[in-house]
Amino acid sequence: MSTLKHPFVTEKAMVLLENENKLQFMVSNKATKKDIKRELEKVFDQKVKRVHTIMTMHGEKKAIVSFENEKAAEEILSRLGIM
Repeated sequence: MSTLKHPFVTEKAMVLLENENKLQFMVSNKATKKDIKRELEKVFDQKVKRVHTIMTMHGEKKAIVSFENEKAAEEILSRLGIM
């Protein structure tokens, strides 16, 4: 089973992207920060600096991820066809 479900893109998420180079992903509730980091680095070939996870009000887990490369977040979203 995949750790990553899908990118989470809202106006607030786009502000985080532009100001802090962070992306948000909905992830499996069982996923650990290490799992999320490992899968993101493998899938997108970008070094992850930090993973912060929170539970939404709907009981889903969301990961806020910052990257070493300051252009990584924009590059990933463009590869996914979102930007």
